[in-house]
Amino acid sequence: MSSSEVDGAEARLHFAGVGGSGMSALALFEVLRGGRASGSDRAFDQGQHPELRRQLEDAGVVVLPQDGSFTGAEHGPCAGLVVSTAVEESVPDVAAARAARVPVLHRSELLARHVASHRSLAVSGTSGKSTVTGMVFQVLRACGLAPGLLTGGALAELAARGEPGNVAAPGPAPDGGAPWLVVEADESDGSLVRYEPWLGLVLNLGLDHKQPDEILAMFRTFRARTRGPFVAAADANLADVHPGAVLFGAEPEAATAPFRAVDIHLSPRQSAFRVADEPFVLSQPGRHNVLNATAAIAACAQLGLHPADMAAPLLAFGGIARRFQSVGEAGGVEVIDDFAHNPDKLAAALATAHGRLSGGGRVLAVFQPHGYGPTRFLKDALIEAFRAHLAPGDVLWLPEIFFAGGTVTRDISSADLTRGIVEGGRDARFEVRRAALVPLIAAEARPGDLVLVMGARDPSLTGFARACLEALASRAAARS
Repeated sequence: MSSSEVDGAEARLHFAGVGGSGMSALALFEVLRGGRASGSDRAFDQGQHPELRRQLEDAGVVVLPQDGSFTGAEHGPCAGLVVSTAVEESVPDVAAARAARVPVLHRSELLARHVASHRSLAVSGTSGKSTVTGMVFQVLRACGLAPGLLTGGALAELAARGEPGNVAAPGPAPDGGAPWLVVEADESDGSLVRYEPWLGLVLNLGLDHKQPDEILAMFRTFRARTRGPFVAAADANLADVHPGAVLFGAEPEAATAPFRAVDIHLSPRQSAFRVADEPFVLSQPGRHNVLNATAAIAACAQLGLHPADMAAPLLAFGGIARRFQSVGEAGGVEVIDDFAHNPDKLAAALATAHGRLSGGGRVLAVFQPHGYGPTRFLKDALIEAFRAHLAPGDVLWLPEIFFAGGTVTRDISSADLTRGIVEGGRDARFEVRRAALVPLIAAEARPGDLVLVMGARDPSLTGFARACLEALASRAAARS
């Protein structure tokens, strides 16, 4: 089915798996642009994630059971069923769509339609996509370009206003041209190759979802399909997409990149640096965020914006939900909630956590792997990442692998990761039930420590981080 077949404000689109971050953004975008959207999710049917469900319904997305009933006449005509790669043919909504001859399209087809109909900036890479997408959106909005937004992670500033945070409708462009749109372009399921953005951006290439050579092939196609400027990290493993690209990087590497972060100063809660002779300060710590901001600066400069005009919006950028997000502090112990789930992200989160410590504190980390397939694929690299980046005094707990449903082979466990990490000389502990970790962490923690909760795909991880904070507060109160 071509995406043009779903045009029209009167056409309803139904999103199976609407609880996913990418799917929820598309459903909300459909409503914000004046269309109609419904959606279903088995997690909603099980009573999970009521806050997300309420946000969708408040915005105008009709949430239905995932039982195929979306085709019923009482819901009005449906122009198409939108699915993600995680939605299998056995899902009742898919079977109902086939029976009712409702067209089925992948979420990437719908996103490709939006990318093609706007002046789109598409952000790709194996790490940092949501953060850079948010940074670019923040800069363009502050500079008066009224961009739209489609991304996975919620911008903290938008979420604080009660908005979903990962979507915004574009306004009219000041120059009268097509509206601007900033999108997160995902390589995990290969859908990246469908997009034809006005500007393409590749942040990095690491091990995540697929082998690096497979991802690089997608980046080459993405490069070829980009209609205008192309921005890429000056990393050697991205050399295939460098010809004709605008390069960015950070000292001491990337000596010839026109957008290069220098004079980098990292503190526990901020980052300072210079790009193109302009000073920048971020409210986010970590060298990886310096690189993220440099990528955003390089991309926004291709629109004719001056780096000096980007400093204020980047300083004001409040970050992305679950990207090294502080949940709070109790009894001298801070709790951080983070999306880290691949080796590069884990390394960045642990490095930033260690930079936050003072006075001999330790990192008390929790990592919940997601999906049996991804954990199997990344097993050795995950073990090596923890061996390399946990300090000798740190403690790591691993609850069992998060399983969102579907057809899988359960032939790996978090216990397998734990054994490998322990064999590397680090303190790693396996616990089947995640909830059982809360009192263990509270008992282990001492003033100056930092609790770092890491993992992806499971919206309940933030609630777990809050539970850890509450347990720490209760312990501190009992001791006072």
